[in-house]
Amino acid sequence: MTSNDSYIPLDWPPVIPRLSVADPSRCVSFLQEVFDAQGTFNTDRPSEMRVGRSLIMVGGIVERQPTSSFLYVYVADTDRAFQKALSLGAKPVEQPREMPYGDRRAMVEDSWGNRWQIATHRRFQGNT
Repeated sequence: MTSNDSYIPLDWPPVIPRLSVADPSRCVSFLQEVFDAQGTFNTDRPSEMRVGRSLIMVGGIVERQPTSSFLYVYVADTDRAFQKALSLGAKPVEQPREMPYGDRRAMVEDSWGNRWQIATHRRFQGNT
């Protein structure tokens, strides 16, 4: 994504989820391992993590309260990402299953209270 708008940083979307967590370094590792996020942990500012074309900022709670989020993330393999999340301490909320709209979906809650719906879109007959 590119922007001609001077008020938006180049290659950033206009809306960016931001997670405020007690252990941002561990949260960055979680995103890297479960969602193949690209980016590195920053100690002096929020970490900018890319998941595909999306951007998620991860920061600490020095000047704010922790917040929880609910995010829907597409991955290549729902079952693999679900199992990886569980191995990193996430709690299962929904087991992987086929949804009527063509997604194979699961849900976990991470150690910081964020809920992640993990999905892989599959083409079904009559589904585009």
